[in-house]
Amino acid sequence: MMTDYLEDILPRLVKLRKELHANPELALEEFKTAAKIVDYAKQHTNSKIHQLTETGILLEFNSGINGPSVLIRADIDALPIEEINTFAHRSIIDGKSHKCGHDGHTVILLGLAELLSYTEIKKGKVLLLFQPAEENGKGAEAILNSSYFDGLDIDYVFALHNLPGFKKHQIVNKSHAFNANVKSMIIRLNGKTAHAAEPEMGVNPARIISKIIDYASDITINQPERDDFFLITPVHINMGEKAYGVSAGFGEVHLTIRSWSLELFNEKVKSLENFIKLNAKEEGIDTEISWTQVFYANMNNDDAIRIIETAAKKNELELQKMQHGFKWGEDFGLFTQKYKGAMFGLGAGENCSALHNPDYDFPDEIIPTGIKQFYQIIKNILNN
Repeated sequence: MMTDYLEDILPRLVKLRKELHANPELALEEFKTAAKIVDYAKQHTNSKIHQLTETGILLEFNSGINGPSVLIRADIDALPIEEINTFAHRSIIDGKSHKCGHDGHTVILLGLAELLSYTEIKKGKVLLLFQPAEENGKGAEAILNSSYFDGLDIDYVFALHNLPGFKKHQIVNKSHAFNANVKSMIIRLNGKTAHAAEPEMGVNPARIISKIIDYASDITINQPERDDFFLITPVHINMGEKAYGVSAGFGEVHLTIRSWSLELFNEKVKSLENFIKLNAKEEGIDTEISWTQVFYANMNNDDAIRIIETAAKKNELELQKMQHGFKWGEDFGLFTQKYKGAMFGLGAGENCSALHNPDYDFPDEIIPTGIKQFYQIIKNILNN
């Protein structure tokens, strides 16, 4: 019955997915996307619709009978990447495209909303969250700070991410850290400009920049199989101007830092900050250190992992257990830090282009798989 129903609704889900793909919106700009979600929910579901933030939408299914509460999240924002695909649903907006599959995640959740409306839950509550601004790490925090979550009891939270490089329809599970803690550091170095013929009359930040890069390399352990995995990636360096008669007096270094352990992360970052301040002082340079795009690791709960595995077996889906997590960041980590839950992967195909690549496109064949997996997770928890 469920399979037949999903086959019936799949064409309109695919149509919407391609509309979303053609009309991508960046983090905190997802106004048309949110409007499409609301419009679809009104037409095809019996959910109660809540607007949590300007572009954050939640669909509530409340049985009215006491029981567990489950939250399922989909992210809805696109990326500032120029698409190179030439198919009919390619992005019509220059420099913006859905290169992480959030268009697919969105319609999976809308399909789940339709299925929940069709079958109805007999007890408890199901919350389907369409979250903005995952890509810059601001969306989860804004949602959790909304008044809807004040005093709200949630028993479990779940999310999925499509995974190129894995077999289509495969469920990818990982105990504990599913992905890394990720933060980006901005280091501003204020020295003093001088004539390039008399650099000794100024304070040039070149040497301290070189020291920072070398030190970052020295403390990096880019071996994800190790518990002390710690990766610093230089992502941007700027110094002075293209004025060949001027010795630079200002520099800036941007680093992205990753680890499985938040404790290790904080320990090594403290060491890095002390190194920068000590060496900058010796050079006579003032420093300013700030942080941006903060992502906390998704800490998968053991009970939630078992629920995912049981659902995959019930759906006769192949299960892949990972030995170590993914090195990328994902702001659903804020939810799993606060509530019991887990993120799992959904195989997008071994030959699917990688996430954030300009030729990536979400494979529509896995939409029903994502819906069935979430639906079975909900059934397992609510004993529906």
